[in-house]
Parts: sequence; structure tokens; C-alpha cells
Amino acid sequence: MAEELLISTSVEKAERYETLLPQIEGLVSGEADLIANLSNIAAALKQAMNFFWVGFYLVKEKQLVLGPFQGPIACTRIEYGRGVCGYAWKEKKTVIVPNVEEFPGHIACSSASQSEIVLPAFKSGQVALVLDVDSDKLNDFDKKDQEGLEKLMRIIERIL
Repeated sequence: MAEELLISTSVEKAERYETLLPQIEGLVSGEADLIANLSNIAAALKQAMNFFWVGFYLVKEKQLVLGPFQGPIACTRIEYGRGVCGYAWKEKKTVIVPNVEEFPGHIACSSASQSEIVLPAFKSGQVALVLDVDSDKLNDFDKKDQEGLEKLMRIIERIL
């Protein structure tokens, strides 16, 4: 695959996901290195969806450890069950937070973050990593984001 995405940012987000996901499939096919793939996926999501912050936290022992990301510097380690990422890991499900200030125990890695979506990826039935996406706008994530990003997580699970 070429090192260029073919995405129109003027179309609705559902259409952007539909266009982006096959390109991500092509991007990761044939590449065995997980970090390289997650790095390109983070860059592709940032570019195509114009997210404020997008990145991965990998499960290492009893913590989430910062992996590839795009955006401002981030928290390096997150404890199991803490913050939105830790909660999504513990509950093993997608979590959408319309206003991070209203989420009990939210970890403010960036004061500019207003809303968030976090999705787990599974390997052998256990959470292996989470995708964390932040917006600098309130209530910026919806069912279209959840559906598109959950499809992406299935792609990621195939390369774990």
C-alpha cells in the first residue's frame, strides 16, 4: 500500500470509516510488527478523522502502558480499573464518555480533552490493548464512531 490515505474529510464520518478501514487492512497486511502497525493505524485515524488525540495502551502485567499515539504527550501508565481506559479494560467493553469531567476517576492526561471513546482489543479472550481516542469537544463521539472503531478493533485483533 502507498504511504498515502485516500480520504475525503468533507464526507460524513460513517463514510470516512467505510473508506478508511479497507485502507488500514491494506496497510497492516504483510507487516508482522505490531508496533509498526499500531503506529500507522494511529496516524491514519488522526489524519482521516481529525481526532485531537488517538493512541494505544498495551496491557503489560497489571497496567496499561502507553504505545503508539498521535497528539499531545500522554500518561505513560494507567492502573487496572482507573480512568476511562482502565475502566474499559476492566469491563471489557467500549466506553463512550460525552464529558470527561463527569466520569468518576477520570485521569486528565490533557486538560484540553473534553470527550473520549475507549475500545478494547482481545487476544485469547483477554484484553491485550485499548484504543483511546480523545476530542477537544464535548459529546464528540457517537454510535457511528463506536461501530467504525469496533470494526477497526477486529482488524487489530487479527494482527495481535
